[in-house]
Amino acid sequence: MSTVNPLAGGGNASLFGAPGAGDLTSSTQSQFLTLLVTQLQNQDPLNPMDNAEVTSQIAQLSTVNGINQLNNTLLALSGQMDMSQSMQAASLIGKEVLVPGEKISLGSTEVDGVKAPVATPFGVDLISDAAKMVVTILDASGKAVRQIEVEGPHKAGVFSMHWDGKDDSGLPVGDGAYTVKVAAMDAEGEPVASEALRSGKVSSVAYASTGLQLELGLAGTYSLFDIRKIM
Repeated sequence: MSTVNPLAGGGNASLFGAPGAGDLTSSTQSQFLTLLVTQLQNQDPLNPMDNAEVTSQIAQLSTVNGINQLNNTLLALSGQMDMSQSMQAASLIGKEVLVPGEKISLGSTEVDGVKAPVATPFGVDLISDAAKMVVTILDASGKAVRQIEVEGPHKAGVFSMHWDGKDDSGLPVGDGAYTVKVAAMDAEGEPVASEALRSGKVSSVAYASTGLQLELGLAGTYSLFDIRKIM
């Protein structure tokens, strides 16, 4: 005789009372049991269903039930993680952070009547160990105004750095926007992967379809996962 497939058309609804399934779950389970009993009662005596066939159908239902219960558990964990990330992000408001980016700005302030340059802090994300790093500061036209050699060795990680606003001759340069370029090398002079980081102060946190977004003022908007260091 033909075998009734209790899974046909069942979608991915849980069949054994997974949380939240409600009346649909009970109805589906009842329908399966009714079909199975009817099938057993009306089977051909000369060609009965064997135990393996019955066990196989029940095992399929059990598997589907287990998958749906796992899905419900993962959804609950995901919700808890979202809440935890939201609380973590909210605690960053007002703090300076380092995120991927090459732009820095240079201004000035007066200390005891003397004008002094003030540059925004920046950083370097060193992907692997290096023997030396070279940081180059370029002006708006792309001209290098300062080259800073940072002798090593350096372990992989994030390094905070600061520029005094002066060129290679020790003279102050003009206020404005500048760019940071980073080159790292190993002991043999081979390139090592590295990335420049810019700073910004977290002013607000927003939840978007792409995840938590941090407003960093003039630095722009970044994902929570873009943060390399909290200062």
